[in-house]
Amino acid sequence: MLKGFKDFLMRGNVIELAVAVVMGTAFTAIVTSVTKGIVEPLLAVVGTNGQLGLGIQLVADKPATFIAVGPIVSAGINFIMVAAVLYFVLMLPMTTLQKRFSKKKKSEPTQTELLIEIRDLLATQKTSHTNDSHTTDTRAHRDAHPQRHASEMVHEH
Repeated sequence: MLKGFKDFLMRGNVIELAVAVVMGTAFTAIVTSVTKGIVEPLLAVVGTNGQLGLGIQLVADKPATFIAVGPIVSAGINFIMVAAVLYFVLMLPMTTLQKRFSKKKKSEPTQTELLIEIRDLLATQKTSHTNDSHTTDTRAHRDAHPQRHASEMVHEH
């Protein structure tokens, strides 16, 4: 029972997932800091003096009715940055290494490929069988008419 659990934990996918979660969490903190420190202030510039940033004020002079679009845009940028870094830093190199070191398995032929191979073999056998029977018929004819065969040989040379 413990061996099965150990095998489960030692499988490549579980370890890769754990590393990805830890690195993703650490990188998310960095991206969140960049977003709050750089992106949100840039988005706040778009708003007017009376607004709290990029968004829509539903009722004038009531800050609680402000629909903030800035944090949504920041979260989208945050997500794209995290996804891009995780893809290019973790997934792309790992996929490349797996392709390079994985054993290439010979793929099984499809039904169509097998049928084509059978057809070609049957055609080859039929052709060789036809040639064999033609050769046999010619030999039998020559054996039945030896004088005619001798005269054909003289004319051929």
